Amino acid sequence: MQKKIVQKKMFMDGLYILDDERVRQFLIVGEEEALLIDTGFEDSHVYQVVRSITDLPVQVLMTHGDRDHAGGLKEFGACRIHRGDWELIPEGIQLEPLKEGDTFRCGDYTLEVIEIPGHTYGSVAFVDWEKKLLLPGDSVQKDGPIYMFGAHRNLDLYLESQRKLLGIMDRIETVLPCHHACPITPDYIEKNLQDAEALKKGLLTGEKHPFMPCRTYHGKWTDFYYGEET
Repeated sequence: MQKKIVQKKMFMDGLYILDDERVRQFLIVGEEEALLIDTGFEDSHVYQVVRSITDLPVQVLMTHGDRDHAGGLKEFGACRIHRGDWELIPEGIQLEPLKEGDTFRCGDYTLEVIEIPGHTYGSVAFVDWEKKLLLPGDSVQKDGPIYMFGAHRNLDLYLESQRKLLGIMDRIETVLPCHHACPITPDYIEKNLQDAEALKKGLLTGEKHPFMPCRTYHGKWTDFYYGEET
């Protein structure tokens, strides 16, 4: 099988975007250590890409535990992740908890954890208040589809979390999602929320997905994979 190529580019001083055109990771390089947000698919070998950028010790922070974000964890061996997603992580990985208000400093960046369950029960976002920068994992996207089907997702919690993010929208200028367009503007928080509210009310049209056990629902700005086919 052909190896997936991860493109790397410096987005801001000390902040790299790693992207294999399926999912995106973020690497912050400081003077004494580096922070990696998510580890991508296993076949993307993100560890080697990180090591091509820096040989500093790397602390891994997880936005959530889906396999397209956690697939590369074996090569790192440890991560910080919200307890709500610990069951999604393969055995053999050393886990430490993330919680609301935790702060991580690296180089010129200070990331604070915001709990935003819904896409998964352990989803979190990272925000740098000084740089007005939000890293929301999969919970804020342009166009989507946003995955909202399966036992470890909850639409009601997602709605609450989007309203929570809406409350900080005026303090954010740049949003770096893990899928689709990047960067995007913070107004997509409100757009995702409005479409998710319409999904909850049964107002969106949708069709059965060709191979996944869900339907594809089309919002004004956002698509969702939602519902269980029986």
